[in-house]
Amino acid sequence: MSEEVIAYVDSDLEELVPEFIENRHEDIVKINEYLDSNEIAEIQMLGHSMKGSGGGYGFHEITRLGGELEQAAKRGDKDEIDDLNKKLAQYLTVVKVVYQDMDY
Repeated sequence: MSEEVIAYVDSDLEELVPEFIENRHEDIVKINEYLDSNEIAEIQMLGHSMKGSGGGYGFHEITRLGGELEQAAKRGDKDEIDDLNKKLAQYLTVVKVVYQDMDY
C-alpha cells in the first residue's frame, strides 16, 4: 500500500477525525508494547475497538485491520499481529481524508 488511499468522511466529523487518527497512531505504539510484554488480550481489545469505530468514521480499512488484529490476537499469532500492525501504520501514512456531506 504505497499509493495514496482516499477515505471519504462525513464533513460533520471533521473536528473529530484528527484525534481519531492520532489515537490510531498511539494504538500502533501500544500494540508494539503489548507484543513485547506478551499482553495479547490487550491487543485483542484494541483490535475490537478499531473494528467497531473505523467504519463509523469512514475508515473501512481500519475496521478491516482491527477485525484481523482481534482474530490474530485470539489465536495468539504474534507474527500476524506484528504484520497487521505494520499494515495499519502504512495505511495511516498514505490515507488522505476527503470530507463531504453524506446523505443518510
